[in-house]
Amino acid sequence: MLELITEQNVWDNLKESDLPVVLYGMGLGAEKIMATLDGYGIAVADIFASDAFVRGHSFKGYKVLKYREVCEKYEDFNVVLCFASHLDTVIDNIRSIDSAHTVYAPDVPVAGGGIFTREYIAENEDKFDFVYQHLADDESRRIYRDILNYKVSGKIQYLLSSFADKDAIYRDILKLNTNENIIDLGAYDGDTIAEFLEATGGAYDYITALEPDEKNFKKLLKNTEELFDITCLNMGAWDKKDTLIFDTQAGRNSRLSAKGKSVDVIDVDALELSPTFIKMDIEGAEMKALCGLETTIKKYAPKLYICAYHRNEDLFALPTKVLELNPAYKIYFRHSKYIPAWESNFYCVV
Repeated sequence: MLELITEQNVWDNLKESDLPVVLYGMGLGAEKIMATLDGYGIAVADIFASDAFVRGHSFKGYKVLKYREVCEKYEDFNVVLCFASHLDTVIDNIRSIDSAHTVYAPDVPVAGGGIFTREYIAENEDKFDFVYQHLADDESRRIYRDILNYKVSGKIQYLLSSFADKDAIYRDILKLNTNENIIDLGAYDGDTIAEFLEATGGAYDYITALEPDEKNFKKLLKNTEELFDITCLNMGAWDKKDTLIFDTQAGRNSRLSAKGKSVDVIDVDALELSPTFIKMDIEGAEMKALCGLETTIKKYAPKLYICAYHRNEDLFALPTKVLELNPAYKIYFRHSKYIPAWESNFYCVV
């Protein structure tokens, strides 16, 4: 596997470059990246934001500039992207900036710790190679290589060349039909339920949706109130029945936290459902959810849609667990439109 990773670590490239490092974006992503840059001894020269967000304010002691102001200040510079987006207009703007000044989008884990580097791949080479060898098609292997090279290098070209058509995934890989019994883990406001129904022409057998965040759950209820044969549960998926603390400020990305609100979680096996399709986008709890689904997966072999970008180890640990539960699964890997590598997912079918 390591011989397929041709790139050097983004942090090393930034440190060795003579060009100033300018951050694009603010917020939690910028804070995480600034901390990592500081750990590598890399100085931040300036911060800029999209024009609509620049109002003469400061972030972490830096006056937030417009891109035009940065271009006037420096002849050349490296841009470090500090936010995520799937919007065409934003991605087109990032492409435009990259055509003039190199844009890096460093990968920092959504959950868990550690940085994704060449050294991390080397330490886990056998695990990555196992997954690579068990992927179901050439396109999965190509995208898997590209995402690994992206995660090491931060180079956005690897993402731009890997965007998959979600409709094609539903049609050609998952092959959703009109009689699906769906479990949606991390249902948010029902956005992916809407995707499923579009793919099936609105037909299905039953939907069970779990969402732990109270605000998101209210949106889920509102957005699905006209659907029939659906059960929405204000709880999270885990490997056992428990009560955990979730961050109440996380918005879409509700996740475990040291402080926040108590939320019930459950092993989905305990619900005694008979699904044909399970989606899980649960902010780093995917492995816990799989462990709480062992009986269900072994018995029914449902189609699986598993997000694999929250923790560094997700790219090898999740598909390995699926194959342990049922070696007959065919594992596909796709990356839907997003910068950075959010929406890199495994799709598993028997």
